[in-house]
Amino acid sequence: MLKGKTKSGFTYQISEKRLENYELVEALNAIETNPLEVIKVVNLLLGADQAKKLKEHLRDKDGLVSTEKMTNEIQEIFETQATLKNS
Repeated sequence: MLKGKTKSGFTYQISEKRLENYELVEALNAIETNPLEVIKVVNLLLGADQAKKLKEHLRDKDGLVSTEKMTNEIQEIFETQATLKNS
């Protein structure tokens, strides 16, 4: 189980099986041509419950979730996990 906390304060847990999921790799590859694949990436990476918590964590005072903030959080999670694996 990989655990971490983003700079914004979102705490997450990701099973190694989720990171090794081929469909996650497909979705990551598809983002290059279809940015909407980020939705699939978030759900495959975090699972439905944590994805929902992340959206609530990022929701602003108007009730909206910034695409940029969501993308940054996911990127940070991947970068942090890559750094931990290489340590």
